[in-house]
Amino acid sequence: MSADQDVILPGATLGVLGGGQLGRMFVQEAQAMGYFTAVLDADPTSPAGLVSHHHIRTGYEDAQGLAEMARLCAAVTTEFENVPAAALDLLAQTRRVSPAGSAVAIAQDRAAEKAHFVRCGVPVAPHALIESPEQMAAVPADLLPGILKTARMGYDGKGQARVSTPAERAAAWQDLGGVPCVLEKMLPLAQECSVIVARGRDGAMVHLPVQRNLHRGGILAVTEVYEQNLPPALAAQALAAAKSVADGLHYVGVLCVEFFVLQDGSLVVNEIAPRPHNSGHYSQDACDVSQFELQLRCMTGLPLTQPRLHSPTIMLNLLGDLWFAQGDAPVTPAWEQVLALPGCHLRLYGKRDAKRGRKMGHLNVTGATPEAVRAVALQAAAILGIAPF
Repeated sequence: MSADQDVILPGATLGVLGGGQLGRMFVQEAQAMGYFTAVLDADPTSPAGLVSHHHIRTGYEDAQGLAEMARLCAAVTTEFENVPAAALDLLAQTRRVSPAGSAVAIAQDRAAEKAHFVRCGVPVAPHALIESPEQMAAVPADLLPGILKTARMGYDGKGQARVSTPAERAAAWQDLGGVPCVLEKMLPLAQECSVIVARGRDGAMVHLPVQRNLHRGGILAVTEVYEQNLPPALAAQALAAAKSVADGLHYVGVLCVEFFVLQDGSLVVNEIAPRPHNSGHYSQDACDVSQFELQLRCMTGLPLTQPRLHSPTIMLNLLGDLWFAQGDAPVTPAWEQVLALPGCHLRLYGKRDAKRGRKMGHLNVTGATPEAVRAVALQAAAILGIAPF
């Protein structure tokens, strides 16, 4: 067995670039399995940094911070797709890093991402790259109405605009700073779904069940997972496409692939996230292996076992807006009323201040049947002031 295939056992230190809630949940999972942890994030109050054994308070490209991460850690991962790929590449010179900088770089660039999907034979929405006024003028008319998205640094609905005419398209491009953009044709959507796969260095792959998602304002609001939550043929197609995307990247780690389901029942891929994903949080309470344990197993070389969904589940995303339901002053939501309901699992991220639109936590609801779970989730949503679904 080569050194690269050696298993990193509990007692070692594992590092994560990024101190947000995904890093926090990874750190907590790693600590539960007996690992020490290190977080690199400049924010002294970052959710992951506050609970980690080591918190390196530097930027992602700081040479001293990266050197300290390499000194402390046997393996390193990331919880944020906009961590510079070059930082991952530098760490990979001396430490096991997953996912690789090359995979993260593709996820950071919508044009490169779309090209990868095409190479993998995965269906994508009609689109065009716009990097110059000449390319803007040459965009086919049938791509309108469409959504103009910055090629880089866009997430949760940021860095994009809906456009219906050539004039709107040109104005939106200027509003976005004239940076490279991708224009995607707007398609008649029926619903959205996602698949989370975990791929090891040996190419072995396991997956969570296909997730049906509801977004509001570009931010995930609700995830529903149970048998037959999507037509079986559609779920199988989404899973096969996600595996193809992961294999094409020679990916190591946890990868989320997001899809649009069109009104005619067909499927197109939207984007990838090279990390655990909001739509996989239900796995903490409804599966026997969570997405964060899968992340840990991938980076340490531990065996990947196929997760089992043991309960139907609905995940509600908890945004900071819930704290302002009664006015401009933040008021803690009525958690005691929510937790009086059966099967409710509250997970808050340890963020000091609630802000509108800020992800503060999530609520996983589990139960014996999809109908029972939906009834409780709607009760919880009503208590918290979340719109029904």
